[in-house]
Amino acid sequence: MAIRQILRRSLSNERRSVEVPKGHLAVYVGQNEKKRFVVPLSYLNHPSFQELLCQAEEEFGFHHPMGGLTIPCSEDLFVDLTSRLSRTRLYM
Repeated sequence: MAIRQILRRSLSNERRSVEVPKGHLAVYVGQNEKKRFVVPLSYLNHPSFQELLCQAEEEFGFHHPMGGLTIPCSEDLFVDLTSRLSRTRLYM
């Protein structure tokens, strides 16, 4: 699966940059200016987050200019999604 290749490459790039807590992944979000977010790996299992990963694959393929996984959506949309995922996780 192509998403796994993107994540594998992103994770290896992350090791060379600022440390990310175990069980988390750094992603860069934004359409023009990119902002770095650190999210739990469990988000990767959620269909809404997987849709963002598919968009990233379509737009960037395996080349992510920020060195980590770059997600091509607005920061507001990403914050809204991760907030909902965070609330969902609390009740699981």
